[in-house]
Amino acid sequence: MLLDPNHLSALSSILRHGSFEAAAAELAVTPSAISQRIKALEDRIGAALIHRGTPCTGTPAGLRIAQHAEDIGLLEAKLARELTLDQASGPARVRVAVPADVLATWFIDAMAQVDGLLFDLVVDDQDHSAEWLRRGEVSAAIAVGSQLVAGCDASDLGALRYIATASPNYMRQWFADGVNARTLTRAPCLTFNRKDGLQKSWITEQTGQRIAPPSHFLPSPQGFVDAAIAGMGWGMNPIGLARQALDDGRLVPLLPNAPLDVPLTWQVGRVLSPALAPLTRAVKRVAAQALLSTQR
Repeated sequence: MLLDPNHLSALSSILRHGSFEAAAAELAVTPSAISQRIKALEDRIGAALIHRGTPCTGTPAGLRIAQHAEDIGLLEAKLARELTLDQASGPARVRVAVPADVLATWFIDAMAQVDGLLFDLVVDDQDHSAEWLRRGEVSAAIAVGSQLVAGCDASDLGALRYIATASPNYMRQWFADGVNARTLTRAPCLTFNRKDGLQKSWITEQTGQRIAPPSHFLPSPQGFVDAAIAGMGWGMNPIGLARQALDDGRLVPLLPNAPLDVPLTWQVGRVLSPALAPLTRAVKRVAAQALLSTQR
């Protein structure tokens, strides 16, 4: 099926900015022209591609086609580099699913090492970032090691170490009788969102029991650290974010020598692997410095 590049760019721009008007401004055409392009594309596909609202959002078909358009842009940019053609259209855009803790600790360093790309990051819990790649809505993703996506090239990156931490005052209030199944059932914990299972996984690993502790929902990696320091609850913090507070005593581990190491992989759609090779090299290079080696 041949799709008009102008129609594809209109769809991508609407979903990126959330409105027909903003897309028109980006593409230097009228909102009416954008509407006509979307209508023609929907007629061609035979399905609605956009939920009209504030903001506009994509239907499943619309999201998949928009990602297809960005994939084409990456391949065309690679071809232009190889043929030393002038890239008058500017840098290509790549959409990547990244866990929030990865973004907060080391992924920005990898992005900064790559020229010629504009990044569109989808930030989600690490246990679910692979789903974005599986649905074809991103070109690459950092996912938990065991969640390999068919049709993708995968590279082991290492493990992100988490430490169960809390403030000294919190420990005295909630764990005066020790950290065990009984006290963990009552002590409030910090949870990134309703998909976050790190705290429960750590509890199961330490106690052998499945426990659902009372939780604050706090979708911010740095907010996790700040809330733990403030005594709101205990939480699983990446060692890179919590190290300073652990060193100066504002945070302490719930249990000594009880980390939770989460293995990560970098996965790229196989067709796009050559076009994203510079990004892959940067991700692997930075991860080697930031993560624990999982090689035995």
